[in-house]
Amino acid sequence: MSVVRRFADAEGVSRAAAEEFAELAVEAVARSGRFTVALSGGSTPQRLYERLAEPPHRERVPWDRVEVFWGDERAVAPDHPDSNARLAVAVLLSRVPIPPEGIHRIHAERADREAAAREYQEEIARVFGLPADGPAPALDLVLLGLGADGHTASLFPGSAALAESRRWVVSHFVPALGAERITLTPPILNRAREVRVLVTGADKAGALRAVLHGPRAPERCPAQLIQPESGRLVWLVDRGA
Repeated sequence: MSVVRRFADAEGVSRAAAEEFAELAVEAVARSGRFTVALSGGSTPQRLYERLAEPPHRERVPWDRVEVFWGDERAVAPDHPDSNARLAVAVLLSRVPIPPEGIHRIHAERADREAAAREYQEEIARVFGLPADGPAPALDLVLLGLGADGHTASLFPGSAALAESRRWVVSHFVPALGAERITLTPPILNRAREVRVLVTGADKAGALRAVLHGPRAPERCPAQLIQPESGRLVWLVDRGA
C-alpha cells in the first residue's frame, strides 16, 4: 500500500517523520523486543535526526532496544564530510542513549568494497539470527530519500544493482557520479514493514511525478522499485515537491 502525505514545508515533513519514527519504535519494541531501522543519507533527513535527538522523542524512543543500519554509504571514511554515517552519528546517535552495539555502519571505506558489502549482509543476518544466503529479513522501518534523477538509497539510473534479485547488499560503480557506492537492494528494502520516503524541494518535483504517475521504467527512475511486499509505503512530501 502506498500513501502520499503532503505538508506545507520541510519542517512539517521532518516533524511528521519524527513522530512516526517514535511511534513505530514503541510499537516494534512492544511486539518483538527491539526496533530495527535503516537510516537514509543526504541532507533531507538531517532535520528529522535533529528532532529525534530532542525532547520529546529522545525520551520516548527506547534507544536501548534500537538496531540502526544504513540504506547506503559512500566509499569514504566514517569521519569524511560525505559519509552518511557521520551525519547520523553527529546529529542523532551521539546525542541519544543507544548502545554502541546497536549501531551497524557500512564499512565502505575498505579497499575491497565487494567484501564490505558481503560482510554487511552477514552483519544484518547475524542481528536477525538468519542465514546470510537466505531470504532477506523484514526491517521495522526503512527511511529513504529521492534524488532529482529518480534514485533512492544508492540505486541510480542504469545501475546493475537495479536488477539484483538475491543479494541484500551490493557494491557497485555509479557512472553518473564516477564513484563507488554500497547499497541495500530491493530484495531487502521491499521486505520492510514500513517505508518512509522523505521528499522536499522543488528540484524533486519532476522525479516525484515520474515515480508516482509516470510509466513504469525503473531503469530510468529506480525509486519505482520500492514496492513493499506486505509493508506500508508512505511518501512524506512538502509543497515544493
